Amino acid sequence: MELALAIVFGCCALGAGIAMIAGIGPGIGEGNAVAKACEAIGRQPEARGEVTSTMIMGCAIAETTGLYALVIAILLIFVAPGVMGNLIKDLVK
Repeated sequence: MELALAIVFGCCALGAGIAMIAGIGPGIGEGNAVAKACEAIGRQPEARGEVTSTMIMGCAIAETTGLYALVIAILLIFVAPGVMGNLIKDLVK
């Protein structure tokens, strides 16, 4: 039973780490969006308001991917080990 609990805890930690890799994508995507918005504003300064509002909306949508990954990682670290541990204990009894 101890080995099974150790495997569950290890897999939860590994899964949380893998989930946080998803934080790389929003960072790269938002960086590209801001770079392209700066280029667009440099070419057409009169469109600054529209470009900025569209860029902020796009960055907010892109950031949700990272937030979902963070929520999954937190659940895997704090909730899943207890739930799976109780499940294993109930199965052994």
